[in-house]
Amino acid sequence: MPGMATVLIVPGLRDDAPGHWQSLLAAGDAGIRSVPVQGKAMLDCAARVQALEDAAQAIEGALLLVAHSGGCLTVAHWAARTRRAVHAALLAVPPDFDTPMPAGYPSRDELQAAGWFPLPRQRLPFASLVGASRNDPLASFEAAQALAEAWGSQFVDLGAVGHLNPASGYGPWPQARDLIDQLQRLN
Repeated sequence: MPGMATVLIVPGLRDDAPGHWQSLLAAGDAGIRSVPVQGKAMLDCAARVQALEDAAQAIEGALLLVAHSGGCLTVAHWAARTRRAVHAALLAVPPDFDTPMPAGYPSRDELQAAGWFPLPRQRLPFASLVGASRNDPLASFEAAQALAEAWGSQFVDLGAVGHLNPASGYGPWPQARDLIDQLQRLN
């Protein structure tokens, strides 16, 4: 559609997963692009930031970021370095890397070695919306709220949606399209 920002999906640390709402969103719209992250770059913050920069610079015109989990932190790190203009960003269920993650997720030491700290807490230079879950195993509701406040983001209570991933019972997430549409309408 003319005048609409191109949606760029920024996946979490586990990248694009079959059945994940981001994968389903991209599959349902040929105009949506995704940041590719592969191999050893999966955990490396600098590699993820560079992959986002490359993908963003390859898109002409307005850009709307749609990030999940660790992708939200990738966006925050990237925003401090890029000169690329962004229309807005949807940041769904950012994790709290300051608190130990559950089994199966990277340890704080692994995250430190991969360059994720310090976590960016400066105001984002574009409009953003943080959606938080009341029962996210990777971040307390209050931790997500604090990130939203630090980033200058609008805050949305998504209810009890776990980590908003297939393990939490989410494949499709229809509210994502509504939130994207809301952000598209921003001037």
